[in-house]
Amino acid sequence: MTAAGVPCVPGYHGTNQDADFLLEQSQQIGFPVLIKAVMGGGGKGMRIATDAASFPEALESARRESAKAFGDERVLVERYVRSPRHVEVQVFADTLGNAISLWERDCSVQRRHQKIIEEAPVPGVDMSVRKRMGETAVKAAQAVGYVGAGTVEFIFDNESKEFFFMEMCVLRSFYTAMSF
Repeated sequence: MTAAGVPCVPGYHGTNQDADFLLEQSQQIGFPVLIKAVMGGGGKGMRIATDAASFPEALESARRESAKAFGDERVLVERYVRSPRHVEVQVFADTLGNAISLWERDCSVQRRHQKIIEEAPVPGVDMSVRKRMGETAVKAAQAVGYVGAGTVEFIFDNESKEFFFMEMCVLRSFYTAMSF
């Protein structure tokens, strides 16, 4: 995504797992940072380090939970977004490299990291930002040669009004999802 010009949360996503090195990277990113399990999901293996003093304990805790939940203790470190929103953009792409955005929805109301309410359009977001999110979602889909209907997910920072790529989900067709 970075190579395609899609903004990603600033952080360290490399293979060096040395605790001192990860602390150095965190200091370069700037605290607070989010320590996340590489193989994570559902909020498991995630810890916030607010400063250098809290980093070692947060790192060890994230590694323990990651190892237990996923059998892999590797982590990455990213800037912690203090006032986030979960925003998704629906995209459709064809086999010729064309893609369109069908705008965005706010999926921030969640329980146990599962969406409860989706609201469209995203309230309180300037039209120019909404337009950039749609264009960026299209760029993300095209970057991976995506074909079909999909959802590009962003973390939106309410303070800075920046948004960052989280993941892209494939939508299965209605008929594929049905059980007959």
